[in-house]
Amino acid sequence: MKTTLKLPPGAFEDIRAHLLQRGSIQEQAAFLFVDPQVGRDARFELLEYEKLGPADFDVQENDYLELRDETRGRLIKRAHDLKASLVELHSHPGPWPAGFSMSDRRGLRETVPHMWWRLPKRPYLAIVVAPGGFDALVWLDNPKVPRALDELVAGTTTMKPTNNSLQGWQ
Repeated sequence: MKTTLKLPPGAFEDIRAHLLQRGSIQEQAAFLFVDPQVGRDARFELLEYEKLGPADFDVQENDYLELRDETRGRLIKRAHDLKASLVELHSHPGPWPAGFSMSDRRGLRETVPHMWWRLPKRPYLAIVVAPGGFDALVWLDNPKVPRALDELVAGTTTMKPTNNSLQGWQ
């Protein structure tokens, strides 16, 4: 099964600029609301997105983010209203390859089952963006076992994740 995230022209560039703000050493975050089209392949098409700011976090540091409960509730409600899946994105602004950290993995092991409970039968995606690329995980049919995103199509440009994070997940 091929998994694709499709964004219109300019959207990824706008989100990436927010996530990797010039001069900022703090992690940043955004969420996409996507139409999940799952059949023989899985295709996720952007409906809308939200770039998060300092007021959306309980903690925002250079290696860790924690959403406020109000923020999480607002995002889930919007996804519910749109009948959308959520895609979380956050940045790793340092000079390392794109991949989910051990802290990210612990958070996803907790977050994904909760999102599956709150947004039943909807896949969940997570993306980490670094200066040199991005990595992505997709939970399609099991909230505990991710698979790789095969491609992100931004306008007419097709990009591949690093796939640094899938190994050793289980």
